[in-house]
Formats: sequence, structure tokens, C-alpha cells
Amino acid sequence: MRFIHDLITLYIWILIIAALLSWVPTTNPHGGLATTKHLLTRLTEPVLRPLRAILPRPNFGGVGIDLSVIVAVLLLEFINVII
Repeated sequence: MRFIHDLITLYIWILIIAALLSWVPTTNPHGGLATTKHLLTRLTEPVLRPLRAILPRPNFGGVGIDLSVIVAVLLLEFINVII
């Protein structure tokens, strides 16, 4: 059971790192940062895409805020506590 807890915790960190890196612009599309962002996007999109379809995007100052990462982290933490 410890292995599952560790996997959930690792995935939570992947979600957080991907969210933070989404704010960093990449100048070289074939560089290490762009490759890392692409890999993290491929790992997180299967979880975030359905949440984005359900959740509304609140606008703050004309900018839409994506709350799917916060909801995913909260759900995974809840699952981690229940298991």
C-alpha cells in the first residue's frame, strides 16, 4: 500500500511542477526545458483534460484561470488519505 501512496504523491508533484513550468516561456522548441514541459504535459493531460471540461474558468482581469490542477491535487490527496 505504501507504493500506491508514493505513486500518488509523485504524481501530485508532477502536476505541481508542470503547472509552475507552464508559466515559463520557452525560446528553443527543441531544448531541454521544452522537452521537459512536453513530457510533463503528456503525463498530466489525461487527468486534467476531463477536469477542464467540467470546471468553469473564472476570469480575473480578462485572464482565465485554470483550476483543474488545484482540483486534481485535492482529489488525489483525498484518495491518498482514504487508502
